[in-house]
Amino acid sequence: MKILVAPDSFKESLSAIQVAEAISKGVLKIIPNAEIIKTPISDGGEGLLDALVNDKNGKIITVKVYDPLYRSIAAEYGILNEGTTAVIEMAKASGLELLKEQEKNPDITSSYGTGQLILDALDRGCQKIIIGIGGSATNDGGMGMVKALGGKFINKEGVELTEGGGALGELSSIDLTNFDKRISNCKIVVACDVTNKLTGENGASFVYGAQKGGSKEQLEFLDKNLEHYAAIIRNHLGIEIENINGAGAGGGMGAGLIAFLNAELKSGIDLILETLEIKKHIKNIDLIITGEGKIDKQTLQGKTILGIAALAKEYHVPVIAITGKIGDNIDEIYKLGITSIFSIVNKPMKLEEAINDVEYLIQSCIETIIRTIKLYQSDKF
Repeated sequence: MKILVAPDSFKESLSAIQVAEAISKGVLKIIPNAEIIKTPISDGGEGLLDALVNDKNGKIITVKVYDPLYRSIAAEYGILNEGTTAVIEMAKASGLELLKEQEKNPDITSSYGTGQLILDALDRGCQKIIIGIGGSATNDGGMGMVKALGGKFINKEGVELTEGGGALGELSSIDLTNFDKRISNCKIVVACDVTNKLTGENGASFVYGAQKGGSKEQLEFLDKNLEHYAAIIRNHLGIEIENINGAGAGGGMGAGLIAFLNAELKSGIDLILETLEIKKHIKNIDLIITGEGKIDKQTLQGKTILGIAALAKEYHVPVIAITGKIGDNIDEIYKLGITSIFSIVNKPMKLEEAINDVEYLIQSCIETIIRTIKLYQSDKF
């Protein structure tokens, strides 16, 4: 039996690679001679770097950058395709994971560190950069990133703006005289797993600002600042960013990448599946096992397992999905190519217990599933 193991991460517990390992152990315990292809995936947020570097035999580069609060840290990104392509996770340099709860503040957090990663990739001769913009701690519209690449954001007194989304309301002009010209010869592709516009009730500030530490008053202030930012870009650069789907991703990083780096925004999962050449594997597969930490109505918004399911449906391959929690009203998911969904939680337990035992729970769940399949598909073993 040939099985494609292609899970996303289980957030706060296991990376996609670790989930794939646990699934594989469960399969091999029941079918020792099973042929397993492990392809950890991501929807463009956490796990993008691991997924692509692992599959493409790339290498990890570590660079000193500034974190969201402008403190020096070491951040990683990947190099693929003999040095021509870089893979950057915004979260590694400008992510919430780098801040303590009391440090979160979208007024002052900056995307500067992500710009430093882009700069390092340019210095190494990369001609294409894939950027995942999930998990950011920022709401600065990519201003910090542009600053790292040589751009200047100036107020009406002629002084450069300070860092963070709270400063954008003072923006009067943009100076790109010293902006890195190598950007024009580099293809920038953004793995974006959301469709939020830059401003408004479904924009960057109101939808994601609270989890970045913003109060209700701050969110209103930040939204107005991004609206002003979009107007300045429209007036000075002739580029409309406010109403583009995905422009609000990464605290407006999507908008900044479009406006200043001429980036192409692509569905995160579609980009991953295309880059990993999943179609090549699916054609000869008997079963796909995928999964993520939670499967619910949000899964219908283009997340990982739906991307896998769409391809599997095209080639008539059954798909088993495992998850830590199954939400309500998920019947639609089955119509889109998922054969069955299983929760790994095998008894009443607290979240902390499930997180601590997640590797065992995944393996145990997979063993049960494979035993059942083996019973009714004995001709394949």
